[in-house]
Amino acid sequence: MAELTLLSVARRLDRCTVLGPGSRAVIWVQGCPLRCRGCVAAETLPFEGGTTHTVAELADWLCGLPDVEGVTLSGGEPFSQAAGLAELLDTVRIRRPDFSAMAYSGFRHEALRRGGPERLALLRRLDLLVDGPYVASLHGGLRWRGSSNQRIVALTDRYASTATEPDISAGVELSVEADGSLSWAGVPPAPGFREGFERQLAARGFVLHTEARRES
Repeated sequence: MAELTLLSVARRLDRCTVLGPGSRAVIWVQGCPLRCRGCVAAETLPFEGGTTHTVAELADWLCGLPDVEGVTLSGGEPFSQAAGLAELLDTVRIRRPDFSAMAYSGFRHEALRRGGPERLALLRRLDLLVDGPYVASLHGGLRWRGSSNQRIVALTDRYASTATEPDISAGVELSVEADGSLSWAGVPPAPGFREGFERQLAARGFVLHTEARRES
């Protein structure tokens, strides 16, 4: 099945320390049914575009990353591709049983629990969930979250200590792409960060990679 199941991916990152505990790979899926005003990853909202990967391809990639303890699923809306992502986690854990999983969702945990079997299957495979829509008027410098209505929900005991740790921004990280362009990951601690950052980079002749592109 892994060779046949497809996932639409906007972007992926080998290593990140600002979107969940420890060092993690990140997959931003393509497509979201929500349209949160001020979404920091607006290029991931359309269901068109992105890159199609099989579950097997993404599992091989994740299993080949030696210095990460898990993956963070973002987007876009991961629960719009819940079945494929649940299969991906199962496939990875055959080879790396301790691989952890965290996901972002614009839906509340309670709503996801009332969802269909595919959403429940993905929930059962997660250690952490950041839930709720981004609300610009509630923006804050919070850990792994953009607005104060969003919650970090521990779904297993693995990261239960998160609730007792300081709730302050983890910041953002810059990465240099193979083509020399820049990209960034993280939850900006201040509203309007992306627009201002892009203007400053452009003024200095740098190109910020933002669009989900089709990879070979």
